[in-house]
Amino acid sequence: MPRRGKIKKRPLPPDVVFNSSLISKFVSSFMKKGKKSTAEATIYGVMSLIKDRAKEDPLKTLEKAVDNVRPLLETKSRRVGGATYQVPIEVSLSRSTAVGVRWLLHYAYERSGKSMREKLFAEIMDAVASRGGAVKKREDTHKMAEANRAFAHYRW
Repeated sequence: MPRRGKIKKRPLPPDVVFNSSLISKFVSSFMKKGKKSTAEATIYGVMSLIKDRAKEDPLKTLEKAVDNVRPLLETKSRRVGGATYQVPIEVSLSRSTAVGVRWLLHYAYERSGKSMREKLFAEIMDAVASRGGAVKKREDTHKMAEANRAFAHYRW
């Protein structure tokens, strides 16, 4: 926490091809060791796969996948006395989008497949259909928050 006031959140500039800040978020999250052009090539390759194979608008498909994966509730550890409680809290829109993108990329990495484009394409299409690892993670997170609803009064 900074001592001199609140840090202002900088807006994420949109990408050049689709003019979408969501794709910029994907590229930034996917990038390894500063190799942005490699990350962009992979993400744009996935978008072309969505356009060719699924015959849908790639941007709307990606937005639907992220919406199906975004968590609404999560738990945070809160220490009260000698006990640690998992306290359910609501997630802000920007954080839930970031977590959803992170989960999509994580479960795409874990898939077995040929290339990262194929794996990410498969995970996005599964998320659109409300199945796959990232959607299961969201369901597990919501179940955990629902199970610990009794500790909601410890919220800060």
